[in-house]
Amino acid sequence: MASLYAPPSLRQQHDGKSAETRNLKPGEISSGTTIMAVCFNGGVVLGADSRVSSGTYVVNRVSDKIVQLHERIWCCRSGSAADTQALTDIVKHHLGQISIETGRLPTVAMAAHLMRKLIYGNKDNLMAGVIVGGWDPVEGGSVYNVTLGGSCVRQPFTIGGSGSSYIYGLVDAECRSGMNADECNAFVKKAVSHAMARDGSSGGIIRTVVVTEDGNVRSYTEGNKLPYGP
Repeated sequence: MASLYAPPSLRQQHDGKSAETRNLKPGEISSGTTIMAVCFNGGVVLGADSRVSSGTYVVNRVSDKIVQLHERIWCCRSGSAADTQALTDIVKHHLGQISIETGRLPTVAMAAHLMRKLIYGNKDNLMAGVIVGGWDPVEGGSVYNVTLGGSCVRQPFTIGGSGSSYIYGLVDAECRSGMNADECNAFVKKAVSHAMARDGSSGGIIRTVVVTEDGNVRSYTEGNKLPYGP
């Protein structure tokens, strides 16, 4: 009965729509994720949840959102799964060609700017925001945030996806320079698990990859063993 006293515009806004979908334009579908990457002394840790959603429907519970672009260069994907899969395939191909032609390892900056060029040049047709991170002989460990509009910014750490809105304060308070690989890995898992607990579009398991000069170490944390959450 209480809803009868609400203004007509408010009743119409809430009829049959959730908080995640009521502000979407016709034909738009809400999607969500949590991705992040953090530099530490000697490398980078990238982390992501594993839930792929289409509105309120969970399409995939255990998707792998961290993609290897080259030997020590990785990418965290957010936005449209199809768009980001196509982008990572294209960038992976170009980096392989560059490595063969020059006889040198491509840099993380090169991968990030290739991604930036593709996203910016097709920004009206794509929904893709990515984080490119890894290790190269020129810059060591580095992280680049490539936004939906195609801007590319190097940062000591970056977070993305719908779940990132819930953890800006946590990350600002606890991220620090001078962390070692284990400390950084634990920090990434803690931050992603907090986002998964609050964001309905993030969930599943946590995947991480630690990238250093010595190579890559991949791991995952099961949903019932998260550092935070139910």
